Amino acid sequence: MLVDTGANVTLLRTDLAQKLKEKLIYTAPNISLKIATGEKTEIRSKLDASLECGSRKFHHRIYVADITDPCILGQDFLQKFNFTVDLEKNEIRTGGEEIPLFSASGVPEAPGQFRYAVTDFPSHTSQKGVLVAATLVDLEMEAIPVRVLNLNNKPKILDKGDVIATCEPVVDIVAHPQEFSGAQHLPSTLENFQILNEEQRTAVRKLLNEFQNLFSTCDADVGHCNMTQHRINTGDHPPIKQYPRRLPLARKEEADNLVQEMVDNGIIEKSSGPWASPIVLVKKKDGSTRFCVDYRKLNEITKKDSYPLPRIDDTLDALNGSQWFTTLNLKSGYWQIEIRPEDREKTAFTTGQGLWQFKVMPFGLCNAPETFERLMETVLRGLSSVACLVYLDDIIIVGRTFEEHLNNLRKVFQRLQKANLKLNLKKYRFFQKEVTYLGHVISAGVKTDPEKIKAVIDWLRPETVHDLRSFLGLCTYYRRFVKNFSTVAAPLHKLTEAKSNFNWTEECEKSFSSLKQALTSSPILTYPRTDKDFILDTDASNEGIGAVLSQNIGNEERVIAYFSKSLGKPERNYCVKRKELLAIVKSIEHFHHYLYGRKFLLQTDHASLRWLLNCKEPERQIARWIQRLQEYDFEIQHRKGISHGNVDALSRRSSTESCKNCTNAEKKFGMEIDISVKVLTTTSVDPWSSCEIQKAQLEDPNIKPILEKKLNSADRPSWQEIAPESPATKRYWALWDSLHLKDGVLYRRWESDNGSSCRWQLILPKSRIPEVLRETHDSASGGHFGVMKTLSKTRERFYWDRLCADVEKWCRECQACGARKGPKTRTKGRLQRYNIGAPFERMALDILGPFPVATKGNRYVLVLMDYFTKCPEAIPIPDQEASTVAEELVRSWISCYGVPMILHSDQGTNFNSALFTELCKLLGILKTRSIVLHPESDGMVERFNRTILNHLSLFVSRNQTDWDTHLPLFLLAYRSAEHEVTGLIPAEMLFGRTLRLPCDILFGRPSETPSSPIEYMKNLEACLESVHAFARVN
Repeated sequence: MLVDTGANVTLLRTDLAQKLKEKLIYTAPNISLKIATGEKTEIRSKLDASLECGSRKFHHRIYVADITDPCILGQDFLQKFNFTVDLEKNEIRTGGEEIPLFSASGVPEAPGQFRYAVTDFPSHTSQKGVLVAATLVDLEMEAIPVRVLNLNNKPKILDKGDVIATCEPVVDIVAHPQEFSGAQHLPSTLENFQILNEEQRTAVRKLLNEFQNLFSTCDADVGHCNMTQHRINTGDHPPIKQYPRRLPLARKEEADNLVQEMVDNGIIEKSSGPWASPIVLVKKKDGSTRFCVDYRKLNEITKKDSYPLPRIDDTLDALNGSQWFTTLNLKSGYWQIEIRPEDREKTAFTTGQGLWQFKVMPFGLCNAPETFERLMETVLRGLSSVACLVYLDDIIIVGRTFEEHLNNLRKVFQRLQKANLKLNLKKYRFFQKEVTYLGHVISAGVKTDPEKIKAVIDWLRPETVHDLRSFLGLCTYYRRFVKNFSTVAAPLHKLTEAKSNFNWTEECEKSFSSLKQALTSSPILTYPRTDKDFILDTDASNEGIGAVLSQNIGNEERVIAYFSKSLGKPERNYCVKRKELLAIVKSIEHFHHYLYGRKFLLQTDHASLRWLLNCKEPERQIARWIQRLQEYDFEIQHRKGISHGNVDALSRRSSTESCKNCTNAEKKFGMEIDISVKVLTTTSVDPWSSCEIQKAQLEDPNIKPILEKKLNSADRPSWQEIAPESPATKRYWALWDSLHLKDGVLYRRWESDNGSSCRWQLILPKSRIPEVLRETHDSASGGHFGVMKTLSKTRERFYWDRLCADVEKWCRECQACGARKGPKTRTKGRLQRYNIGAPFERMALDILGPFPVATKGNRYVLVLMDYFTKCPEAIPIPDQEASTVAEELVRSWISCYGVPMILHSDQGTNFNSALFTELCKLLGILKTRSIVLHPESDGMVERFNRTILNHLSLFVSRNQTDWDTHLPLFLLAYRSAEHEVTGLIPAEMLFGRTLRLPCDILFGRPSETPSSPIEYMKNLEACLESVHAFARVN
């Protein structure tokens, strides 16, 4: 192996490369080789191999070419691994280890000695024990000096005419700068520095040349830090194995190529462990593909690292007094940190073609920022706040004078080189008087970045009342910070009055300018404090997206920065939900320096965005957004539009772009989505008459052919008559025998399998579907229950084609449900079944609360539920004293339904008091209790409690003092809906009939055939016996 300090890259002879086991890559790089005669030779291939020097192994990329020497060790290898070549001692050194070199320079006369010898060209030696060192010579020379080494223990005499050496062309490597030579880029950048004199430029050039190997020369040239390893602490949690998501055939080859590229660059390796996460391929703006791994499941079980990030305010304070600044950024910083070997299997992913794991720290791991910050502070320990400041991978070097700054820069370079870290050649600012760092403009002092307040400063003069109200909405939100706000804003408020003409006067312009100035000056914009949580408010409209970053300081919400962006033409076509997601992604990216690595509160007035973090099959744009947000730690909180004026206005401000009205996304039924409507929907429709229902059925193209034929004849039409109609009409035709007319309206008669019960279902026109679903799901008597309960309640009264699919879609797209309801966490325990055969044999009892004090003085809810029928009762009470509980139990339950045989409760003192025990003894009730510290043992009532809380959160007013008034309608909704366990309706199990709901009055139901009391009792007994028998079996 030849050590050649004149070669830029490391080379291997072609025949030797083909004998190695390492895989050759035949992708020719942008490189050319030129020999001394001026001729060129081609690079055949390249490979990643391990080279053993001394006692150490080094992983390096080697290029294969037709050369004479077996291997040439070039400057790229020597610089990358910090080798020192010592020609005086004939050795190379690295990491404290000395490796000897063999060389010679003459005719030896004694062992270990040498002299110069001269021979004619060309020649070669046949002597054993003699080595001739390689020497670079000029072909124009008549005589060539050669260094000859005697390896024998005795003197060796060379006879005249002996051939001791041969001449051969020497390879001259000429590499393109973007591929290898970082040093060729750096000095050229100094030509643009007008603030540096020639002497200073020379000093900087010398420094950069000295540390040229510190700068990455290509995407594959990343450092391999030797100071830390990333740890993934999952405790004793069992491995998580997720199956690969199916990729389109056109993208499978693309995924395989990306995997192979990472293998070639030493980023990943094959895995054989039990862990696996799915991948997501995301298209970049430039058309290329980003390879992402979805680590959300792994992050959920990873113990969080609490290593603190630096305080931004302390960082900015430390910059005061500095005059010179340089900013640096690491090249693919995460990939420069290795994963601890025993944790690598946890990063495993699969594309469907094998299992791979990362050797270096990938993107998407939750503790990656903490590991990176800990490393950087360790590397630069002793220099922080004196010579430099570091925040994750952003480094700023400071100095009061040029000499001090140059010295500080050298110290930082030395530390980074020692840690074997690489810098990004494209992201640096050397020797500046002013730089942007962490969202601030740093110079002799610290100034606010003008980009932060650009959204407000560039606000165009309102042209309409709508635009003006948006601007005033923002001003009013922060009116406590504006002196004499009402006086300053009075001219603008007058323009918004109903009877006022929109006439923009000089007084209005003055008021407008004054308010803009007040919004963008202290004390509105304040420096961030890391001892306070960040609050990010986002919003989107048809015209744009907006955000306000703030913190609660001194019991007031203080603004740190504004952000606003007009939507492009494609973005305006997004649905409401996608626009809101876009606002979140763009805002978080804009405030990356503040939010990255810290937990923050994300407030939005679109309540259903919580589904974003739990999306099981993200694709395309959604997948890309999830990947961007995966490393941020935030909590989503719904903020009502009335409280969202600060950011609402930013998203709706006018822009220079043409403003087109973007139609709202419509549901399948043609109903527009209005996100500003409160969850509580009151019935504002009039009851339907038979004539109105018949008219609506005749206007429905799917129902009209069937209804007309029913009105004309009771005979079923032939297939030839019905063949031209729609598929939905054909499905109604298949139900001909069960379709009947009542008062000219088409109904479907449904009977149970045993014929014990039947119901009349109104054939509902498509135009009336949204109205019905609002009643059976969105209203107070609907209860915002899930698909099963809503479907049961709807199917009990109505029928239409694709009913199940429409109900499921309505519930899934319900914004209120998406905002409030989270995934159900089921505690698994030993299965136990209570043997109950009749209503009120066993009752559950619990206390829910405390709640905010209601207007009537109530703070708690006494919850009761029958184990057999699942029929509940929820009684608001002012306190949970034993006397109060006992009184309400007797008054509200026992007096109506009788005495239960068994009463089960938790270990609450009110249920175990002497008073309550005596009451049970007096009434002959057997009292049982749950296991201590295990309320889940009474899972039925605990689950019902969560249902109560979900319901109240959807309907309660802003001050939350009316929660007790919503309980009666909630109980009506729950008792009239099918229960998940029994598959039956609680009220029907208890009373033998369904409860009449508001929708029955609004939309009408066929009256039952009158019967005598005796007949009614017989039918009721038969119905209850049938229902109870079914419940006992199931």
